[in-house]
Amino acid sequence: MKINKITRLKNNKYKITIDDNTIVTYDDVIIEYGLLYKKEINKSLYDKIIESTEFYKIYNDALKFALKKIRCENEILDYLNKYNLSKENIDKIVIKLKNINLINDKKYVRAYINDKLSLSKYGIKKIKKDLMSNNIDIDIINSELESIDKDDELFKLEKLILKKINNNHKYSNNYLKEKILNEMINLGYNKSDIIDILDMNLKEDDIILKNEYNKIYNKLKTKYRGIELNQKVKQKLTIKGFNSYEIDSIIKETED
Repeated sequence: MKINKITRLKNNKYKITIDDNTIVTYDDVIIEYGLLYKKEINKSLYDKIIESTEFYKIYNDALKFALKKIRCENEILDYLNKYNLSKENIDKIVIKLKNINLINDKKYVRAYINDKLSLSKYGIKKIKKDLMSNNIDIDIINSELESIDKDDELFKLEKLILKKINNNHKYSNNYLKEKILNEMINLGYNKSDIIDILDMNLKEDDIILKNEYNKIYNKLKTKYRGIELNQKVKQKLTIKGFNSYEIDSIIKETED
């Protein structure tokens, strides 16, 4: 098989005309098989060129994927599994990307932790869980997490909780405490830290209860009267977490 022409293209690509066939391949393939110095090739070498061209196409796709942002090894493996590649070729691509530092789990973990601490509501437990789901070595994860200042996480947690307390205008302390506790646990914070901050910052129920009572009472008084009205108001307030004693007290207070 005769090599008629080799033309250099952009982005490290070459166009090769072999007999009546044209192949667009990569400089790695040209170098690997010394094609610039060959006039003719056999069928076996032609097949290797086709195979290597497909390999480097996938490698370059993976390279672009890795350059968009820092990737861990598991993300690259998931990406490569979309292609019909042998394990040997997948390992070969991973090694090539590691050699140019585009796969570096330690760097990935450090960047992920910094991003989530700065740009998300996540606590350390949630961050650790997400990193572990990417099959990253637990020793790498623990090593990077140990460098986090515990006070920084507590400050962040307190800020999140205070915002929710200050924005509450309708729920009882018990209801609000349970609601915030569940949400913060799901975000990866320690239960004891959450409870400590809640206990130090929750306000008295009285003002919120009175406001909610007046709002519900004024809304329902056009439809109900007397005992039935009080029962409906009490039902609505119970749903918001206020206890029967508090509700009965505010009803009695307004009736006196």
